[in-house]
Amino acid sequence: MREFLEFIAKHLVDKPEDVKITMEDRENRVIFRLQVGQGDVGKVIGRRGRTANAMRVLLSAVAAKEGKRAVLEILQ
Repeated sequence: MREFLEFIAKHLVDKPEDVKITMEDRENRVIFRLQVGQGDVGKVIGRRGRTANAMRVLLSAVAAKEGKRAVLEILQ
């Protein structure tokens, strides 16, 4: 799941080397915290949050295959 999220985030931003993902695993839930460079936050969130929502939907689908729930937090 982490590699999948990292792949998507690095292809959305201008500075892929600034993409950092931390992961916290709790029972059935995995929390991903995505941090990108200052100018790239808007690109990850998208207009009206559509890009962020799409990333969350895809991440949930991948997590469901593994029998877990995933949460994506985008840090500024």
